[in-house]
Amino acid sequence: QVQLVESGGGSVQAGGSLRLSCAASGDTVTSGCMGWFRQAPGKEREGVAVIDSDGRIRYADSVKGRFTISTDNAKNTLYLHMNSRKLEDTAMYYCAAGSPYGGSLLTNDYNYWGRGTQVTVYT
Repeated sequence: QVQLVESGGGSVQAGGSLRLSCAASGDTVTSGCMGWFRQAPGKEREGVAVIDSDGRIRYADSVKGRFTISTDNAKNTLYLHMNSRKLEDTAMYYCAAGSPYGGSLLTNDYNYWGRGTQVTVYT
């Protein structure tokens, strides 16, 4: 089992920056590919950025060049640095782990989920 706890959400003005954190605990050896997903009101949950155990990264087209995913293995923490925020980035952001498929942005491929942290972008 892997437990994931997100933090760092909040309200940010369009164009601003924000960093989300995801603290992982439990059997993190089996955490596999980890990543960030988001779900806006009335929309399906979508993949944002993922990183596998070899450090290979994949981003959704909508965030390329603006978001950066990274890890601190010593702290068992996953980060999402969000720059140049847009109104359409407003969503609940979730941390996920446990995918055996490196680079997958599909929600069904992940076994462990955090409860999410809300990010709101305003003008």
